[in-house]
Amino acid sequence: MTGKRLGVGDYPLAETRPGEVRGARGLSLEDITLDAVIEGRVEMEDLRITPEALLQQAEIAEAAGRPALAANFRRASELTAVPQPVIMETYELLRPGRARDRQTMLAAAARLRDEFGARRMAEFVEEAAEVYERRGLFTFRY
Repeated sequence: MTGKRLGVGDYPLAETRPGEVRGARGLSLEDITLDAVIEGRVEMEDLRITPEALLQQAEIAEAAGRPALAANFRRASELTAVPQPVIMETYELLRPGRARDRQTMLAAAARLRDEFGARRMAEFVEEAAEVYERRGLFTFRY
């Protein structure tokens, strides 16, 4: 991106700055055309959202006065480095009645932090573990 702070007027980035939104291999949205796909110049990696794009969305959400949405985008930016099976395991633990106890959730949080550097997401899971314990949501139902 240009280095200037993003604001509400920059939403949606795909429309307002398609040349600046880039995939992991460096292709911009403008580079991803039907011809490029047919010619084999576009790979799946070019279609996946990047941490940078999610952080840009967080910046726009902050500018719009939506701090909770911005926090979600920041956590999502960390999850781009987490394998899909680990994301699904974590999602399952966050469903009330699925984690057996607080320690199970804390172990998942430690894994996110230690193996994948997902600090914000780990903090979210730790906070959920506290709330689940307070509200008695560890009862294994399924």
